[in-house]
Amino acid sequence: MSTTAPDNAGDDKHLPARQGPAGPLSGLRVLDLSAYIAGPYGCSLLADQGAEVIKIEPPTGDNLRKYPSTLEAESRAFIGVNRSKLGVVLDLKNPQDLAALMALARTADVLVHNFRPSVPPRLGIAYDQLKAVNPRLIYCAVTGYGETGPLREKAGYDQVLQTMTGMCALQGKRGEPPEIIYGSVVDYYAAALVAAGVASALYEREKSGEGQFVGVSLLRSALTMQSARMVWAEGEPKDVGRDMRSGGITGLHPTREGHIYISANTPHFWQALCTKVGLPELAADERYDSVRKRAQHAAEIVPKLRAALAARTALEWEELFGEEVPCSAARTVEDMFDNEQVLAEDMVANFAHPTLGSYRGFTRPVRFGRTPGPEPFAAPTLGQHTGVVLAAQRVDE
Repeated sequence: MSTTAPDNAGDDKHLPARQGPAGPLSGLRVLDLSAYIAGPYGCSLLADQGAEVIKIEPPTGDNLRKYPSTLEAESRAFIGVNRSKLGVVLDLKNPQDLAALMALARTADVLVHNFRPSVPPRLGIAYDQLKAVNPRLIYCAVTGYGETGPLREKAGYDQVLQTMTGMCALQGKRGEPPEIIYGSVVDYYAAALVAAGVASALYEREKSGEGQFVGVSLLRSALTMQSARMVWAEGEPKDVGRDMRSGGITGLHPTREGHIYISANTPHFWQALCTKVGLPELAADERYDSVRKRAQHAAEIVPKLRAALAARTALEWEELFGEEVPCSAARTVEDMFDNEQVLAEDMVANFAHPTLGSYRGFTRPVRFGRTPGPEPFAAPTLGQHTGVVLAAQRVDE
């Protein structure tokens, strides 16, 4: 074991037991060398489905551990995207630690990293190098811009890619400055692509017996999210309207107290909305009988709609609309911890953590009827399982 590991490395004498039924990926081993959000959360999605995920960090730890947090001892962001993983510290510049990684790679099914393309060959862990050790290995590289092209070595971050790909230009009001979408949407979508790409490669391996390289980039993620806008028909100008908004009728509206989001694109929902707010004449007006027409006349419709919505609170409108008008009062994420629907779907679990004690967090993004998967466990402290993981590897050899 590396002498560069932190003092608490290997404190755990036993690996955490996965309680509960098997998942569709139970029995598979994933090595997670990635940091920040996209790669790590992609690996957590695999862990949710039963895979054994070993998070391998440098002695300084994943940079996400250092992000601002109101938790005194831990980073809320790190805890949230690294559930159900074993924590191991290895310094890949140290020959002994590199040898330990290669030993793990021989028995692994998947390896995920988010190094820039030039880094893995320099460390001795490029795909071709690991393929020689384990031909069945699924090797997933998460990059900012991809493996080729002039930007291949450029550091990629969620909001940088939002800005580059036009996402920010489409936020906010027309004619106003670009706006960032907070919540790391590009990272989290890339994480979903990691899980989907790895799962597809594992399925193909069942037929061919061979592993392969899987490439996911934030650039691909940002453009995939805009597939409906990334359409340029022959003969039309390049600078053409690609916004899919519905003229302001579908959107957030102020009420007597709070805001409510309303979706009323179909004829049925539009008629129900008009009836519920006391404006049946709008539903009967042929000038407004399609989404396109309503968008053209939004300046006439929206003030009338908002005047009607001012009669009640957002929560009152939500109850009144019921199932007849798709809507939601604007809530905070804190409200979701005790939301009846969230709890009914088992999306929140209790976690026991060595430093935090207990906490509640999200889990189970996908439901499987026959193989629901084991119960989740908390994200590891830095190097928490180094000793026991490497000792178990030596025994297996």
